[in-house]
Amino acid sequence: MPGTASLRALNRFSIITAASTVCLLVAGALVTGNDAADSVPDWPLAYGKIIPPLIGGIRYEFAHRVAAGIVAVLTVALAVWITSSPIRDRVARWGWTAVALVLIQAGLGALRVLYGHAKLIATIHATVAQVFFLTLVALTLLTSDWWQQDHPALEDSGSPRLSTLGLCTTIVILIQLVLGAAFRHGAFGILPHLIGAAVVIWMVTWTGREAKSRFGSAPELRKATILLHATLGTQILLGFAAYWAVAESLKAVQPVLLLVIIEVAHVVVGALTLAASVLLTLNAFRLVRPTASVTVGASTEKARA
Repeated sequence: MPGTASLRALNRFSIITAASTVCLLVAGALVTGNDAADSVPDWPLAYGKIIPPLIGGIRYEFAHRVAAGIVAVLTVALAVWITSSPIRDRVARWGWTAVALVLIQAGLGALRVLYGHAKLIATIHATVAQVFFLTLVALTLLTSDWWQQDHPALEDSGSPRLSTLGLCTTIVILIQLVLGAAFRHGAFGILPHLIGAAVVIWMVTWTGREAKSRFGSAPELRKATILLHATLGTQILLGFAAYWAVAESLKAVQPVLLLVIIEVAHVVVGALTLAASVLLTLNAFRLVRPTASVTVGASTEKARA
């Protein structure tokens, strides 16, 4: 196993990078919530300057660009650090995938500013942001001491496997976040988002029930399940509040602070729900190995012989 001290330092840095991405999501949601998406007409400069006049919506748009730049630098540094470390399981591929995603995000941001197409590009931009975030969340686990250690395989006799359920749940949550982004940016109405919410609640409930019944004694899976249920429960409450906030914001001439806070919280907790599902899924893949049932079966046959 790689040196414990260096591995822990790398893991802390990956956590910092993921936490910085949460701040970036907040900055992006503030841009949308404050109707500041078109506050700066040029890119990469802002009104031809490195630092524009920080007034009105320009403040939110510029803060978003600064946060994006910081996250990009941290992501490149993380990928280089992982590549130079003797870490297992080819984690470096995840690191460079994150770098590619952050570059794609920068390109989408430039397209949004320079060429418009707000509804389409903004929705794609929000989608890539969530994929980028889940990649960094995965790296916080893949670079941990726990992931690098050997663990006894758990047998999953249920169908479908918990890892498959977790993966499907993660995909469903990601799609729901895309539907939410499309609604916020005016691509279509709220009905697809509401249907998606019902599907997410069903999948999370099903996955959590199976995880508890099959692996209730496995602490990593139990904690990940609790985290997933907690974030989803919070998101449901915020969903009702966000629906009210959207309805009220249509009546307001200017963005109202309380309404903006609710909308931003809804976006961020949605991302955290996705992160919780990613952690549960990766834990399931790590602990419930495909060879487990084969090994148990082989042992049984030997005992009978």
